[in-house]
Parts: sequence; C-alpha cells; structure tokens
Amino acid sequence: MTVGQKTTFLKAADFEGARKPGWFIVDGDGLTVGRLATQIATVLMGKHRPDYTPHVNGGDFVIVVNADKVRFIGSDMVHPRHKYHSTKMNTKEYEWYTGFNSGQKQITAINLWDRKPTEILRLAVKRMLPKNALARHMLDRLKLFVGDAHPHQAQQPQPWPEHLQPK
Repeated sequence: MTVGQKTTFLKAADFEGARKPGWFIVDGDGLTVGRLATQIATVLMGKHRPDYTPHVNGGDFVIVVNADKVRFIGSDMVHPRHKYHSTKMNTKEYEWYTGFNSGQKQITAINLWDRKPTEILRLAVKRMLPKNALARHMLDRLKLFVGDAHPHQAQQPQPWPEHLQPK
C-alpha cells in the first residue's frame, strides 16, 4: 500500500472559526481594467491562499480607491473630465436585457463612466468570478470608491501584495 498526498477540502465551519478574512487596499489610478480585475477576482475567490476551497467563500475583502481612474488599453484621446480616456472607451459597449419585449439595452464605456464611474471595474470583476450563487457573496466583498478616501480604516487594510500587483 502506497501512501500519497491527500487533498483536503475545508468546510464553511473551518473558515468561520479558524480565520477572519483579510482586507487589502489598492489604488486604481492609471491601472488597466482587465489586469486589475483578474487580480481582484483572484483575491475575492481566495485563490491566493493555500487553503483555497472552491465551494466556500474563503476570499478576502478588497478596497479599491480611485476606481474611477482606471484605464482601457487603446490610443489616448482628449476628454475634458477623464484623464485616461482612450479609443476603446468610445467603442466598448455593455449590453443587458430588461426582460420586456425589445428590451435589449446598450451603453458605451464612456457613457457608463459618466453615469456610474465605478461600475466599469465592478462589471469587469463580476464577469471574472464563477457563474454561481457564491459569486454574489464574493462580489459583496469588493468595495469601490471614487477618490482617495474610504470609510474602512477600522479594518486596518493591508497594502496590495507585490506578487498580485498588475504589471
């Protein structure tokens, strides 16, 4: 009989009693939307931890300040209010369906940024999370803020780890 390595799956009770979720803070000023969103989704799912379990919400909280100043890759353009405006912001479209007849809606990224500046990053992270009921609870741990200030000082957020920093 050979003794091999065993894969252990933790239960939800193991996460609740053993450890509290950590808090990380990242400054989104000038970072690319997709690259930042993949790193945030990794932390929200808990894949950066050695005790990662897919069916348990074992991820950490992520605070993003200056979430309105993220950028898309593309040729730079001049915009009166957006510092990192590019051609992709004019061409990228977000679609959704209202549920009514002829209810398909579309909006470009720059118009979405005008309405809700943090929604671009939130949608990018949401679409990188698993498509199941647990994803909503993971997304609740994402805190996006316009500007440098945030109300989560009491949680003592740690700086974003260097190995998770988008290149």
